[in-house]
Amino acid sequence: MNKDRIEGKAKDVAGSIERKAGELTGNPKTQVKGAAKQVEGKLQNALGKVKDTSKKAHEEAASAKPPQRVVVEDTDSEEADVEIRHSRN
Repeated sequence: MNKDRIEGKAKDVAGSIERKAGELTGNPKTQVKGAAKQVEGKLQNALGKVKDTSKKAHEEAASAKPPQRVVVEDTDSEEADVEIRHSRN
């Protein structure tokens, strides 16, 4: 979990509290400010999720073994290239 996800969630929660406070006090300006902060937090959290997913995919790609090339001889003594792929399960 990266910094953007933590900060985004904090802004989302703070915005929710601010919006609710505006509703309880009947202050539309506070409601709008809280809702805007909530949206900002949700977007920042989503950005953090994208960064985490990208980092994970990059790490998996970097640690993956490259395909192996194997020469197989058939009954006619002709050579054929066969590519073996490693499965990730």
